[in-house]
Amino acid sequence: MQDKYYELTITLDEQFVDLIADFILNIHDEGVELGEEKIVIRSESDLTPVKEALVSLSDTLGENIKMDFTLEEKENIDWIKTYQESIQPIEAGKFYIFPSWYEEKENRINIKIDPALAFGSGHHATTFSCLEAISTYVKPKDRVIDVGCGSGILGLAAKKLGATVELCDTDPLSVESCKENFSLNEEQYDELWEGSIDKASGTYDVVIANIIADVLRFIAKDLKAAVKEDGYLILSGILDKKEALVKESFTDLTLERRTLKDEWVTLVYKKETAHG
Repeated sequence: MQDKYYELTITLDEQFVDLIADFILNIHDEGVELGEEKIVIRSESDLTPVKEALVSLSDTLGENIKMDFTLEEKENIDWIKTYQESIQPIEAGKFYIFPSWYEEKENRINIKIDPALAFGSGHHATTFSCLEAISTYVKPKDRVIDVGCGSGILGLAAKKLGATVELCDTDPLSVESCKENFSLNEEQYDELWEGSIDKASGTYDVVIANIIADVLRFIAKDLKAAVKEDGYLILSGILDKKEALVKESFTDLTLERRTLKDEWVTLVYKKETAHG
């Protein structure tokens, strides 16, 4: 252990903490701690590149999300242990999501995810709502695809319900994270690839896409084409102010369920059987 470590504190509006944390965990996979109106990153490596990436993101987002940064060099302590103690397991739908330093829970479907090593640990409102939807709509032997799989947590949930599961993500880090988490849970996916739903073949009983509103609109045609008749499409990652725009792209499906949690919307659509 080195004598010094770096600590980057990002101060921002509470509603954007989870969103920015997900971005950080795509580029930095250790010691990210979420607080009230702040995110703290600690590392023995210089965090200047992470700060620069966030400054660039802030410039891109403009006035929508304002962030302030403090980068300090500090005396080293066992901050990994401190971080681990700050992570609590959660229950979502039929599932119990827990880090590996906790025990499994009886009478729940257990999914082990280490947030320090992967993004998408169930704590984000969109992941939580998707897990609830999967609990309701995924049945044994269903064919399921998780588009933009991140940590693989949603695909894992479907797999543990007895579905066959395919996953894809355009980010190679997500693909690796997904592999690690399936291995951690001693589960096997059926297909996993770097890319999007346009590389999928055939149709699915349930299509899951927890991405962001603009991407959902961009790939709407492919998502709808991938759903079997009488199948379901679970969409999430939608800020409530973008909900109407997303819905415009899916008016040919039947809206079965809408969940709002912490300003994030999850929509479940059904593809009705065509007549005539």
